[in-house]
Amino acid sequence: MPGCELPVGTCPDMCPAAERTQRERERRLHRFEVAPGNCGDRARADPQRAVKEYSRPAAGKPRPPPSQLRPPPVLLTTVRYLASEVAERLDASRAEVAGFVADRLRAVRLDLALQGADGTEAVAVLEAALATLLAVVARLGPDSARGPADPALLQAQVQESFGSLRRCYARGAGPHPRQAAFQGLFLLYNLGSTAALHEVLQLPAALRACPSLRRALAVDAAFREGNAARLFRLLRTLPYLQSCAVRCHVGHARRGALARLARALSTPKGQALPLSFVVRLLALDGLEEARDLCQAHGLPMHAEESVVFLRGRFTEEGLPPAGTCGLLVGSKLGEHTLEEVVMAEEEDEGVDRSKHPT
Repeated sequence: MPGCELPVGTCPDMCPAAERTQRERERRLHRFEVAPGNCGDRARADPQRAVKEYSRPAAGKPRPPPSQLRPPPVLLTTVRYLASEVAERLDASRAEVAGFVADRLRAVRLDLALQGADGTEAVAVLEAALATLLAVVARLGPDSARGPADPALLQAQVQESFGSLRRCYARGAGPHPRQAAFQGLFLLYNLGSTAALHEVLQLPAALRACPSLRRALAVDAAFREGNAARLFRLLRTLPYLQSCAVRCHVGHARRGALARLARALSTPKGQALPLSFVVRLLALDGLEEARDLCQAHGLPMHAEESVVFLRGRFTEEGLPPAGTCGLLVGSKLGEHTLEEVVMAEEEDEGVDRSKHPT
């Protein structure tokens, strides 16, 4: 039927000119989108920095014209820009960065959907967008619960991103060299989920045999079994992007390991365990973090170098403390940039970039 064909984007910029003009007029430009020193009431959009913001499609509203939609190559350039120039900014909080990047990546996915973009070009955009989102979310600290980056909304966007990408994979317009890695990321982000494991196990055997997916399955198995020694040994070996995906489960895994130690070691008089052992077992970033973790769970210290397991003292109230995860995440980027990881311009298969002794 006439008029039912999906539009093909023709916008050559990261943000359509019409939107830049409108947001200038309405003073809705983010500070990341204006040239340095060009702020205040007369801030003007920098075409090299402005990025199309997400706008929810309204029911009954006509589709945007092609001039307002970015084709896949422009979308990939946009994601690369967000990964290289925005995600690495040092003049803003990680929450502000995550909020901005997540919104703009949501607009990227919407542009793809409105065009019905499919195949290898669309997959490349969705993979890069998801990788960028995982990285900025993993970098958020415990102080980000309130502010421009709502953790619940970010989690929902990560899951939406996985859904868009995996549906694109399922349509079969391949090959997609990074599919095994991203199916593994899906499992790691949903660690312990029976539904996620079932979906991964339904994948073709050749895909499940890839090292990245086998490694994710091994991590999931250790997590389910409560085998802390094996779990954290595996987590040490994960490359950077996989470590970002599993980051949200580390606190719960550490709490579970401490709980099992408490059940095994607690006595009425108390049994001491060196903090250095806790650091090694749970892949912590040092004695201070181990001390804070144990005290947060009600375990007293002995001479500052040991934790004492007293019967009845272990507590699991509230959320697990958010650790720094320098060893398990931050250190693994190594000499690579986030842009290189996002755009698959580095090799990470089977490489342990941790510089820390275990």
